[in-house]
Amino acid sequence: MSTRVLICDDSKIARKQLARVLPTDWSIEVEFAEHGQQALDMISATPFDILFLDLNMPVKDGYETLDALRSFDQVPAVIVVSGDIQPQAIARVKEMGAMAFHKKPASGEDLRALLLSLGLFSETEQVSHPSSQRNDINAAEQFTLNECLQEVSNVAMGHAAKVLANMLNVFIKLPVPKVNIIEVSELQMALDYSAGEENVSAVSQGFVGSGVAFESLLIFNDSSFPDMATLLHVSEKIDSVVEVELLMDVSSVLVGPFIDAFGKQLNIDFSHSHPELIAQHAKVSDLINAKKAAWQRTLAVEIVYEVENYQISCDLMLLFTEESVPVLENLLSYLVEEE
Repeated sequence: MSTRVLICDDSKIARKQLARVLPTDWSIEVEFAEHGQQALDMISATPFDILFLDLNMPVKDGYETLDALRSFDQVPAVIVVSGDIQPQAIARVKEMGAMAFHKKPASGEDLRALLLSLGLFSETEQVSHPSSQRNDINAAEQFTLNECLQEVSNVAMGHAAKVLANMLNVFIKLPVPKVNIIEVSELQMALDYSAGEENVSAVSQGFVGSGVAFESLLIFNDSSFPDMATLLHVSEKIDSVVEVELLMDVSSVLVGPFIDAFGKQLNIDFSHSHPELIAQHAKVSDLINAKKAAWQRTLAVEIVYEVENYQISCDLMLLFTEESVPVLENLLSYLVEEE
């Protein structure tokens, strides 16, 4: 009898990648859900044996899905597969009923070992007609640049959050990365929405490698400084000099690990400029006006990091040059094919 497997992830790429690394000698029937609510509806309608669950998703995320499963009579074995590798995230999902955690991107060898250790898969299983049971897992599928870049950014985001979480001993709330080609006016609207009426401070840094060039822009709401100082054990008065030091410290921790994980997935070593303070206690419109000529139309990745139980929010944006877009499309399409 086949094992019924449900893979729940908002990323088509992640769903395909995970399905492809499941043991080929495992008799399974695989189905897919795009978010937690869809997974819950499917589990309510028909039993599943195993649920592979992402954490950062729209509609209902992984935590909300695990919480909802507590009220179910029949619950599948849950393995969380996520780019959020914060120790607190791993501990939380296990406390909420997940059997195990596996980091993205999953490797076939590691996943096989995990399934064997959990007793969910046996190497003595006999597989008949695996292609039909797997519902065309390996069927050709096209992915957009936005979808590919979002998944790569999602994994990189988790690495950066882990470093910051360990440094501050906090839990970082992670969103689904937003990827769009936008005009500079749309960029201002996006940042206005994030910052609200507050003034902001911003640190910029340039990166280039293998034909890909972009600027990282880390924007802090001014209300974040007191709690940032508390978490970093800064006891002196918070003046403009201390604020710049705080900005640079957090910027190096968030941006450095993100770019490192981002580059490793693309097999690129990025060289970089020194971080530069480009705004302090400024309106978003002033920040945009100062850089308007340089940005114009750009491919943007946006990630909003929030620290749980603290009034700290920062917006990380990667702004790629137009010339980088076809290079990225090439690199990311090759990455998908390799998966």
